[in-house]
Amino acid sequence: MLLYPRLEFHYMSKFPKVAIASLRWSWFAVLVLLTFGYLVAGLSGSRQWLTGVALDSKTVTSNSVPFINKNGLSILPSVQRVNADWNQTLANQGLDHANPANWLTVCRRLSLALVGNGLSLEEIRALEQIEESRRERVHLENLLQDQRFHHYWAERWSRFLVGTDGGQFIAYRRRRFRVWLAEVFAANERYDRMVRELLTAEGLWTDKPQVNFVTATFDSNDGSADPIRLAARTSRVFLGLRIDCLQCHNDFLGNVNLGDAQEPREGMQQDFHELAAFFTSAKTNGLQGVRDGVVDYSFKYLNDEQETDVQAGVPFLPELLPEEGKPRARLAAWVTHPENIQAARAAVSHVWALMFGRSMGEAVDNLPLDELSHPMMDTMARDFVAHGFNIRRLIRVIAESEAFRVDSRSEFEITPEHELNFAVFPLVRLRPEQVAGSIIQAARIKTTDRDSSFVLQLQTMTGTNNFVTQYGDIGEDEFNSDSITITQRLLMMNGNLLGELVEANPILNTSTHVGMFARDSAHTVETLYLAAFNRYPTPAEKKHFVSRIDCSEDSGEAIEDLVWILLNSSELAWNH
Repeated sequence: MLLYPRLEFHYMSKFPKVAIASLRWSWFAVLVLLTFGYLVAGLSGSRQWLTGVALDSKTVTSNSVPFINKNGLSILPSVQRVNADWNQTLANQGLDHANPANWLTVCRRLSLALVGNGLSLEEIRALEQIEESRRERVHLENLLQDQRFHHYWAERWSRFLVGTDGGQFIAYRRRRFRVWLAEVFAANERYDRMVRELLTAEGLWTDKPQVNFVTATFDSNDGSADPIRLAARTSRVFLGLRIDCLQCHNDFLGNVNLGDAQEPREGMQQDFHELAAFFTSAKTNGLQGVRDGVVDYSFKYLNDEQETDVQAGVPFLPELLPEEGKPRARLAAWVTHPENIQAARAAVSHVWALMFGRSMGEAVDNLPLDELSHPMMDTMARDFVAHGFNIRRLIRVIAESEAFRVDSRSEFEITPEHELNFAVFPLVRLRPEQVAGSIIQAARIKTTDRDSSFVLQLQTMTGTNNFVTQYGDIGEDEFNSDSITITQRLLMMNGNLLGELVEANPILNTSTHVGMFARDSAHTVETLYLAAFNRYPTPAEKKHFVSRIDCSEDSGEAIEDLVWILLNSSELAWNH
């Protein structure tokens, strides 16, 4: 009919209007049925029309083998060294470690760390089709190639690099900065190159997103970058040092040791302000944006009567600082110098914290020069430098380590010393966006990613943003260990997001899909536990909820109640 519109018109004109209307509604009904069939197809072994997703792993099909990094084994020597450091540290303190966690637990940790939510049922069923010993590695490689990883880590690093404030709109574009970071992670660019671009970028903040690292500090009064804020951010992010207190006075509390790791000295005001002096060269030049100029920095030190001209300098390893070049380029070369192992430790510390949800030491940005929190940090830092500042490789090393794969439970009494040394996997409260992401994913059978429908992507984005706003965004405090508040718990129980996801919806919701296609009540309970917690229920849990469903007059309502209970559980809001 579409090929011959005139014939169609002639043919249709012979029918009464009622017949025409009926025919049109028939076509509409067929379209609705086909759409519904497409959306729910494959959720049952008997209804695999268009997809390979199924409630039962025995009926899952796959068109391709999940991507496996061919060089994955090249990290083995590095992993062995990290494991040796870990085991030696535990042995020195007389500590046992927990047994290895099962593959589902490890894969959930990987998903939470890299894409911000748990596994989908679709991902679980696909992984069940391959050899168990390969599942964690396959899942890791799949995630590293996933656009969700690029964008999720871009947001996490944006918070670390430029904070969460909107800044001065005329000179700052946080979204442009975040998109650029996503492209960096997608291309797996060298970390040292990324750092150099951030520290030296010139141009407009719209054309050169890297420039936003500098313009994020623009003062609304004079339209120039703030060297104090940039020095503080640089020392914390790229050096893992908290030297902010040196802005106002020398270190008289003994909290800041600088100079040389073998011969440390107390921090001085000059250390901070000499670092700040590098950034006064960043000048705004009309429509050209940020351009490098001359250093013109002066400061009135404590107890001095007048300001002193400050020359740009670094707080340790001055021999690594180039003598020639533009000020910010010299600083960037010093920060990324292969022998500046402190900068590599800072990168390792941040990646480790993103993977575990907890820093290796006191804080991710507090790594004293004269002491190491763990020997394995130095091992990973030197390996990071030796292998081209490769972020993905560092992620693989951490993910393959014994510390990342141990259980959070043990047969022995867990003490603070066990937790401090990662003898057990730390119990970590999820960030608000991780809670929202896990809830949304648990309410879906298929993976909610960039290939999902526009409607689903829009619902995911708006639902997450609204939930985070109400739940409470923790801002730059990436690794806050505070417990869930009463207000947050009430939001999970009564909020719009959870209500919409639990209610019967044959097109989108897990509860409806499982109710329609599960073989029996036992299969229903198992599937819902996998979707929500990425684990199978215990025998007691399974027996209890099977009985509740079987005894219910309305099994659909009983399933919805079970989904509501699982998504409101504390287990869903924690990494373990």
